[in-house]
Order: sequence, then structure tokens, then C-alpha cells
Amino acid sequence: MTDLPPVGRQGWQTVVIASVVVFMVSIEITIIALAFPEIRERFPDASESTLSWIITGYSIGVASLLLIGGWMAERYGLRRSFMAGIAIFGFGSLLSGLAQSPELLIGARVIQSTGGALQYPAGLALVLISVPPARHQLALGIWGATGALAAATGPTFGALLVDGFGWRAVFLINVPIVVMALIVAPRWMAEGPPSSSGSGADLVSVPLASLGVGAMILGVVQGESWGWTAGSTIGVFVLGVLLVAAFVRRSQRHPEPLFDLQLFKLRTFTVANIAAVFFVIAFFSWLVTLPTLIQGLWGWSVLKTGFAIAPGPFLSFLISPQAGRLADRIGNRPLLIVSGVSGAIGMILLSRQIGAEPHFWSDLFLPSMFIGVAAGTGFSQLAGGAMRDVPPTRYAMAGAGRTTIFQLAVAISIAIGIAVVGRPATASATLDAYDKLWLVGTACYLAMACSVALFFPSRNPLAEIQKDSR
Repeated sequence: MTDLPPVGRQGWQTVVIASVVVFMVSIEITIIALAFPEIRERFPDASESTLSWIITGYSIGVASLLLIGGWMAERYGLRRSFMAGIAIFGFGSLLSGLAQSPELLIGARVIQSTGGALQYPAGLALVLISVPPARHQLALGIWGATGALAAATGPTFGALLVDGFGWRAVFLINVPIVVMALIVAPRWMAEGPPSSSGSGADLVSVPLASLGVGAMILGVVQGESWGWTAGSTIGVFVLGVLLVAAFVRRSQRHPEPLFDLQLFKLRTFTVANIAAVFFVIAFFSWLVTLPTLIQGLWGWSVLKTGFAIAPGPFLSFLISPQAGRLADRIGNRPLLIVSGVSGAIGMILLSRQIGAEPHFWSDLFLPSMFIGVAAGTGFSQLAGGAMRDVPPTRYAMAGAGRTTIFQLAVAISIAIGIAVVGRPATASATLDAYDKLWLVGTACYLAMACSVALFFPSRNPLAEIQKDSR
């Protein structure tokens, strides 16, 4: 058997730093929901629509700025962009924790999102360039596992922080982590290859891309409150589509595009991103709506609900590195098929098992285990599959494009979850609504498995290593 090359000391150090930062940024998405009720009490004069921007502003900011973050990472250096991103994120976290008005808190959250968007593509690219190509899947498995850990611990950790220290703690906890990362990163992480970009960057595409993506996500996240057929909702969707279309057309013609559309000619990149949309819709529509079901139907507390949901994502955290290690030997395709099938089984079990009376082990724990397997063999494998054939000089740009699609899918999944569940008046109506949502999830997981099985190219990584060594 051919041995895979070692990751190396600097490779492991880079993976650790990038993973810690991804955990910090990812947990901010789930942890804020636990702090939101207390934030509402702190600012009683603020309207519900204003307060919703504390969450919405962050989501829109990250998604709309990722392409710019990828372009800046390639143009100004990976490590420099990574450190700038975490510094901005830390500054936004500090301002969020000290904010004395909802307007200041929203502005601080936008600053947070700017840092998150800047560090993400640079961190992913740094991981890939610091690790031998034959070990990319292992590194991405560990890196991706931190996102699963954030999902597993976010509700529980957020509840403990808010109960013990108040809502400001969910932001201020980031500051010492950022300081430590800024001290360690220059010593542990390589700078990366020099920029391949010329001086004629397409600055016109910057507002086209950010405003276009931002408008589309705004329409998705606000559609429920504005009304899906309201003029404002339709208007922002149309604006977003027009701006993105203009961005695509300009990118096709410009010699130094903000995003290289030639990446979509890589079948692995395209198929993995299509599969990711199906996966994200299934997973996040489950994760985001399940706490409401448990608390409303079973009457469980926020803290108890957090512990009840945690096993599935925690299993994903344990599986993901091992899935990455296996993918280095057999490729992404088999694991992604396992992910889709396992997720579909979990959704079917939820639909058949869960009822008005709480039965944790059969109704929730068992389905969550299958969904945990789906997440553990899905998240990082979708990232690894998308980046498999990307040239090293395009790691940051491809990572930014992949994550932009991912964030759009997250917004769509939440909108689907809210729209399908609605506001049922009885326990029976609630279960019927969730059955429909889990049917959608089942279909999406199966669509993911089928798209990968039919269109994602297989390969034998060990055979390639043997061939390269001759």
C-alpha cells in the first residue's frame, strides 16, 4: 500500500489556526439566536423589524462580500488578508459587545461580517497551500469539522453564556480569541504564492457583485415579513438578478475579473456546488426549525433543547476528520453518496417517529444520528470536492465563490423552512407542517446523492500518487 505524504508541522499549525477562526465565525451565526430575546429586552423601544437586522445584517454582509474577500486575498496576499479579516471581525465583536443602541449593534454586526467574509477564502486557501495535495481531504475534514462543532455547541454554549454573563458575552468572547490568533498566525502560517493578478482589476464588478448578491439574500430573508408577492420583495429580487447578470457579463469580458467564471468549466467544482445547494437546503431547514418544534410541541427549555439537538452535529464533528482521511484514499464521491442517503434516512425517521409526546431516544436521537453522519460526510467533502481540481493560484477565488453559493443556499433553506412550517394553530397541524418540510429535506438529500453519483467524476487518489512517483 502506498503511504500518503505527511502533513508537516506548518501544515498542522495552519489547519489549527484556520479551524479555530472558522469555529469562531461559524458559531456567531447560531449563538446569536440565544442572545436575541435578551437583546430585545435591552432595547424595548426598537421595532421587531429593526432588531431583525442584527441577524440579517450579518448574513447579508458575509454573503455579499465573499467574492471581494477572495479577490483581495489573491491580490494582496493570503496571510495578510486572513489577519486583516480576523482583526476586523474582532473589532466588530468588541463594538457589538459595547453597543448602547440597536443601530450601533447593527453597524457593529456589519463590521463583523466584513471581517468574516475577508478571512474565510484566505483561510481556506492557506490550508490548501500548506498541506500536500494528497492530504487535502484530511485537512478539509478537520477544518470542516469545526463548523459542525459550532452547530453542535452553539445553542448550548450560547445559552450558558447568556445565562451567566448576559447577551454581550456572546460577542466579547471573540476578542481574546482574535488577539491570540493575531499573535500566532504570523509565526505559524506561510504567506502563500505571490499574486497572479495584474494591475487592471475589474473594480466595477465590486459593487455589482456585492449589491447583487446582497439584494437577492435580502429578498429571501425578508420575503416572509414583507410578503412574497409584495412590490418590495419582487423589486429587490429583480434588482439582485439584474446586478448579478451584469456582473456575469462583465466577468466574461474583463481580463482581470473579480471572479473567474472559467472555474465552472471544472466539472468537480460545478457538480459539488449544485450538490451543496441540495444538501444545505435539507440540513439547515432541519437545524433552524427544529428548536421551535421541540420548545413549542414538547415544552422544553432553551438549554434542554440545545442539549437535545447537539448529538447529531457533535457526531458530525467526530466523523468529519475520519471522512477526510478516507477521502484521501478513495475520493469524495462515495462519501457524498453516503451523506445523501444517510440524510434521507434521518428525515424519513423524523417524519415517522416524532409525535406530540416527547420520546427523545426514538423520536429525536436516532434520526439525528443519521443526519449527523450526513453532515460529517457532507460539509467538508462538498468543500473538498469543489476545490479538488482548482489550480492553487485560484484557491481563494474558488473558495469565495463556493461559499457565496453556500450562503445563498442557507438563506433559501431558512426561507423554505419558515414558509413550509408557517404558524400552525394545533399540535396536529404542526406535525403535518413539519412532515412536509422533512419530505422536502428527503428529496433534497436524495437529489444530492443522485447528482454526485451520476455526474461527479470518480478517481483513485492512491493510483495518482503512484503514477506521479514514477
